[in-house]
Amino acid sequence: MEYRQLGSSPVNASVITFGAWAIGGWMWGGSDRREAVDAIKASYDNGVTSIDTAPAYGQGLSEEIVAEAIRGIPRDRVQLLTKFGLRWDTQEGEFFFKSKDNNGRDIDMHKYASKESVIQECEDCLRRLKTDYIDLFQIHWPDSTTPVAETMEALLKLQEQGKILAAGVSNYTPALMQEAEKTISLAANQVPYSMVFRDIENDLVPYCIENNKAIIVYSPLQRGLLTGKIKPGHTFNDGDTREGNRFYTTENITLVNQMLDSLRPLAAAKNATLAQLVLRWTIDQPGITIALAGARNAEQAIQNAKAAEVKLSQEDIAFIDEKVAKLELVMP
Repeated sequence: MEYRQLGSSPVNASVITFGAWAIGGWMWGGSDRREAVDAIKASYDNGVTSIDTAPAYGQGLSEEIVAEAIRGIPRDRVQLLTKFGLRWDTQEGEFFFKSKDNNGRDIDMHKYASKESVIQECEDCLRRLKTDYIDLFQIHWPDSTTPVAETMEALLKLQEQGKILAAGVSNYTPALMQEAEKTISLAANQVPYSMVFRDIENDLVPYCIENNKAIIVYSPLQRGLLTGKIKPGHTFNDGDTREGNRFYTTENITLVNQMLDSLRPLAAAKNATLAQLVLRWTIDQPGITIALAGARNAEQAIQNAKAAEVKLSQEDIAFIDEKVAKLELVMP
């Protein structure tokens, strides 16, 4: 496993970090708690020491599962990355979207990051994670109802108290990062990025490289699409929001699989799966620091960890880039 520093912070994270969104069950069609715990343990045993979670993932369930999984592991051997600012238990802030919790009940999600809310959420995260500090505390989404400075002042206070080691943002533009930097030094920005969704290369990647900020990418496998295992006509579980997603139309699934088929010989030559090849390509991209990879069971977790062992030459990357460049998805 490789480890990389998050900006200029004291936090070093594994290049493949366990993404704990799916294990919370929310928006992924449910999950098995025992298998989720085993997945995290298997990740750790294979060098994945970093875990990214959030209160919103199952309305606290993901964090509780993480706490159960790392019980018995020395705290300084794992890096806990969690979030704040996306709340289902308040009507304050900016309405984000309507969803359902893991019990099928309607919930309204709000972006809310006032100073008091951030501090309260931190306490709640610490309690669920059963720890006395968080390695990286990230705002989940920008909150237009709260001044950026107010949110960052809360993070600064938590950092001074030792409750968080580093401050991060998620889904922030370079302009918002600049505004945040007036108050606190950010370690990282967590954003979506994959072979088929590369918008951040235009502005965020250059900004982060120039200013020594880490980029944590989520959905590097485009929520499973880039594993090559999802075929046209795939049946999703109830509550799985991938069904109907613009990447998951029959036409786009077909096009992506054709592109992946062109990469299979290279994956075979590297003794790697398509998913491992894609993950390795992702963390080899300029400015990308770590990639989040979720797993529902131990075997998936082990396979994700092994992506760090794949070695790609510049010629390999150029070959992949050529195939990806020819892919033209049909987007509304």
